[in-house]
Amino acid sequence: MAYEMYDYCSLATADSDVTLDVKPSNTLTETSNKNVEIHMGDDGSEERIALDTDSIFFVTLQWNPISEADSGTVMDFFNSTTKGCGTAKSFKWINHGEPSASRHVYVVRFASELPRSVRRGYIYGITGVKLKILGKIAD
Repeated sequence: MAYEMYDYCSLATADSDVTLDVKPSNTLTETSNKNVEIHMGDDGSEERIALDTDSIFFVTLQWNPISEADSGTVMDFFNSTTKGCGTAKSFKWINHGEPSASRHVYVVRFASELPRSVRRGYIYGITGVKLKILGKIAD
């Protein structure tokens, strides 16, 4: 079985009932972690404490190049007080990095600034946008 983030996420409800559906043009990077504290002893011994068993996921998106309309959509999701409100509110996001047959909808929150470039007045790029995966929407 090919496991995905979806398999490890709990159901969640977004703060904003809107969905970001802009396909990344370049690399989608998924990062997973567990909330584990590591205490090192003076003798080199370790004690590892799992504070939670849930997985922690982040994705990093790049839209470069991106159309003016899609660039505006991402900009609006980040800046609108009724959508993402910067890093404050959660919303739904379609993961275009998954195969189309299993493309899932996640509840996410921005976890970084929104860096947008404009070259020659009409070529837009958005790189290094980090989203924290808060959960999933049931299929």
